[in-house]
Amino acid sequence: MGSIERIWKDRLYQEFARIGKSLSSPKRLELLDLLAQGPKAVELLASQTGMSMANVSQHLQILHEARLVRFTKRGTYVIYELVDDAVADFMLSLHRLSERQLVEIKQIKTEVLEHHAPMEPISMEELKRRMEKGEVLLLDVRPRDEYEANHIPGAISVPFEELEQHLAALPTRKDIVAYCRGPYCLQSAQAAELLKREGYNAFHLVESVLEWRQFAEQHHFMG
Repeated sequence: MGSIERIWKDRLYQEFARIGKSLSSPKRLELLDLLAQGPKAVELLASQTGMSMANVSQHLQILHEARLVRFTKRGTYVIYELVDDAVADFMLSLHRLSERQLVEIKQIKTEVLEHHAPMEPISMEELKRRMEKGEVLLLDVRPRDEYEANHIPGAISVPFEELEQHLAALPTRKDIVAYCRGPYCLQSAQAAELLKREGYNAFHLVESVLEWRQFAEQHHFMG
């Protein structure tokens, strides 16, 4: 290999490594997953990750330097978001690869599923078919700001913390499906459990709005 090509290769992989280095922290991966749900203020990210504001800001700066996130200012608040959907797609790919390669992740996921064994999940294909027929009500139980940023078309926003307050307003003649942030979020199964206890025929969608978007693109319908 010529020296010029070697220099070019070294420079190229050095740039690739910038992304890899930025992903080397579990907390930064969690921040990216949270931002995949929608823009968030630093204060909210600190609350949701259990970190101090200073630590969150430091991690976000590293992600910003790798050009994975960007920020805007709204008054006294600094709002972060992913630079584009490609970052969210990458995180989904990372999750899938990790599940295939790491037995520890499979074990954790199995433990979670066994804990919620009575709760029947519904596939995206079945959900789409039944929504088109008007047979189900889809609940987005994430925080309302995440619903407003992006949600599955046809879903209504009922944050998990408010679900009990809205039970009386939910239809009893339709099946109810709850979804949250994806396979590693327990609130959709917890919401389905609560609804079951109250006499509703309830299911939960394991996937999130991100997987739904990919599903819609693959099957060529408006998602």
